[in-house]
Amino acid sequence: MTRIDELRLLTRVARMYYQRNMSQSQISGQLGLSQATISRLVGRAKEEGIVRISVAVPNGVYSEVEENLVETYGLRDAIVVDSDDREDDEEFLHREIGAAAAYYVESVVGRNETVGISSWSSALLALVDAMHPVPRKTGVRVVQILGGVGNPAAEVHANRLTGRFADLVNGTAVFLPAPGVVGSEAALRVLLDDSYVREATELFDRVSMALVGIGAVKPSSLLAKSGNIFSDEELEILRANGAVGDVLLRFFDADGNPVKTFLDNRVMSMSLEQLRKVDRAIGVAGGRRKCNAIRGALRGGWINTLVTDRHTAECLVNEP
Repeated sequence: MTRIDELRLLTRVARMYYQRNMSQSQISGQLGLSQATISRLVGRAKEEGIVRISVAVPNGVYSEVEENLVETYGLRDAIVVDSDDREDDEEFLHREIGAAAAYYVESVVGRNETVGISSWSSALLALVDAMHPVPRKTGVRVVQILGGVGNPAAEVHANRLTGRFADLVNGTAVFLPAPGVVGSEAALRVLLDDSYVREATELFDRVSMALVGIGAVKPSSLLAKSGNIFSDEELEILRANGAVGDVLLRFFDADGNPVKTFLDNRVMSMSLEQLRKVDRAIGVAGGRRKCNAIRGALRGGWINTLVTDRHTAECLVNEP
């Protein structure tokens, strides 16, 4: 076969496959060539430049930034939403990030899954508000992995988070009936002996998907309203030990190393070590003030999937 004859055949096969949407088996039958030959010719058409494939990325989609995040931090997945140049508008960011996280969770939650969900996160509240029912899933358990007891005016949010999510996935809710921050280490030991508390904590090692917020050292307004916070003096102790942020009120430094102080013995939540073992640990967070905290969480490997906004993602990629 001469060069021009070969190019003519490659072009014909490429047009049939890409423009006329014929399957390789259909082309094989029409041209009287084996399907393996057709597959090879389709590949050759790309090599010869007869076929050039391009992906037109829609506005508001940041696939390259997502891929850079995955590569830079060794993530399982990353979802980046458009922040519309409103990176300081936390309410807007929570709504956009929460909606993207909701779609992702709807897609990946599986049957017989044990889902751990944090309390006191505005981004997770936005996730639940945006999520659609996933009725085909069965056997799902949804457990609070950070104590959900606090100021009654705020506690309703923590319980709605867990209960509503369980309803949406046709699952069973398991609440953690204790504060996220207790008054003393002795009080924590007493609470851990409570049968209802133990019912939740015994599920921590079985969590297969975790949904968590990522906080800066300075608590968010919802967390502060709940009363599950440390005093200003205690926060200064954390900063003095290098803390830049927390997941589940477990603090870490800029390199992701746990910041171990006596305050850790007053927290009722899943440990960072348990979180790291979760198959799909999803961090839902964004905003300028949280960039260092999110970077620390990624460096520590405390989450393996991130849902965030474009400006935060670019900060994380450009200043790894």
